[in-house]
Amino acid sequence: MAGGLGLFLFGMRVMSDSIEKVAGAKLRRILEIFTTNRFSGMIVGVVFTAIIQSSSACTAMVVSFVNAGLMNLYQAAGVIFGANIGTTVTSQLVSFNLSAYAPVILLAGVLTAMFCGKEQVKKFADIIIGFGVLFLGLSTMSSSMAGMREVPQIVDLLASLTNPFLATLTGLLLTTVIQSSSVTVSIVLLLANQDLLGLPVALYIILGCNIGACSTALLASMAGKKDAKRAALIHFWFNVIGTVILYGVLFAAQDQVMDLIWLLSTDKGRFVANAHTLIKVFQVILLFPFSKWIVRLACACVPGEDRKVNYRESHQLEYIGEKVVFNPATAVIGVVKELDRMATLASENLNRAMNALLTLDEEDIREVYAVEENINFLNHAITDYLVKINQTTLPVEDLKSIGALFHVVNDIERIGDHAENVADAAKQRREEGIEISQDAQRELAEMMEMVNRLIRYSIDMFARSDESHMEDVVRLEEKVDAKEKELQQSHIQRLTKGECSPAAGMLFSDIASGLERVADHATNIAFSIVAAEREAAEAEE
Repeated sequence: MAGGLGLFLFGMRVMSDSIEKVAGAKLRRILEIFTTNRFSGMIVGVVFTAIIQSSSACTAMVVSFVNAGLMNLYQAAGVIFGANIGTTVTSQLVSFNLSAYAPVILLAGVLTAMFCGKEQVKKFADIIIGFGVLFLGLSTMSSSMAGMREVPQIVDLLASLTNPFLATLTGLLLTTVIQSSSVTVSIVLLLANQDLLGLPVALYIILGCNIGACSTALLASMAGKKDAKRAALIHFWFNVIGTVILYGVLFAAQDQVMDLIWLLSTDKGRFVANAHTLIKVFQVILLFPFSKWIVRLACACVPGEDRKVNYRESHQLEYIGEKVVFNPATAVIGVVKELDRMATLASENLNRAMNALLTLDEEDIREVYAVEENINFLNHAITDYLVKINQTTLPVEDLKSIGALFHVVNDIERIGDHAENVADAAKQRREEGIEISQDAQRELAEMMEMVNRLIRYSIDMFARSDESHMEDVVRLEEKVDAKEKELQQSHIQRLTKGECSPAAGMLFSDIASGLERVADHATNIAFSIVAAEREAAEAEE
């Protein structure tokens, strides 16, 4: 029994993780696009959970989405409601008793993984292996349960479980420990098939599973922001309120409910699976109209707002790190948002440094150095995080972009370094009294305006996948190169005419060269993901 349960849990884990690797990025985009209202979110939640075979994984992902600001609480509520229906697909599959085919399915998966060279096909093979191991575990558990009927102590123990409250508590505790309501219901199904567990008791255990399934999301939200905690509580209150109502319905009309389920069932295994599905569907139908009130209840349980942090000055991560909910399917999204913030800091700091160069504002110079320290912190912290998540089970599409993200961190950090170089020039100019002519100031301002537009378009291309500016980026990069040559020529003419000092000329030349290199780094950022996708496609070919 223990070995069978181990195989079942391992098979489900392998299958769920492999599905997330193969389709995680696509499923994530579906979650982002089709959850604009509660009803469409509910449908997505049903389909999503049915595919990855885990409401806990779906809910944990929703919590991480809310934490990252990709989804609001009302959208999350719809997905969470749907996930509760989608999770019943596992028990339905188990009830069809596919155990006889498990060895063949497992062999097919292993042979595919061993002899197929394409990485994508190997990932699909992992799903098949997980599916085969899962049903092999079920077969082992089922055969061991048949022997249990010959052990009076086990039969008497299970027969003594007649108290509805104790049965509900048993389901809650089992699911909390196993971290999967699907597994608990599958065990109940097998026990019922072997006549080791009464069907009325099975119904109450399923009700307990509803609440126990909330533990994964609650644990995942503990490190997150307040909205992440609220999303987990939406799942919790939905299941608690639904369980209390259904507990009362079963207590008052148990025989009628059982008769209704039997109309759709052919054996005890199908009865348990159908009961699980009907309970979840009824719960969603009952509570969906009151989803706004459940969201408000969750907000009342976690009042207030997150403490405001000045992320420009403080050396802290906002979207990733130990204080943020981690989920493999949204890890790269968090990195992109953190890089977007880092790029904005670097761009603002460059403008601050250029302003200091022209105005000689001492406060601006000091702030440039302070923000540069923060940018350096982000560089190291994001790089360390990328190394860490590269060792986890990320979706295949996200894994392809990891290399590009390392380059983006470096390019943003180099933009920050150029801002510091400009601040050094401003400090030198202030201390040595170096004068820059009005023409030189005007030319640098024109070049800076082009660089600013290029950085803005580049960030949009990278962080928001906005490819509408692709041609603008290429054109602007060429214009900046031409402008840098023009400025260097103007600088030489002013020097030969004696219109500026050698010190001012050297400073001007360095700033113009630095801005041209900033444009190069911005262009690298814009085309980083495109280049990574092209390299991945060539590697697969």
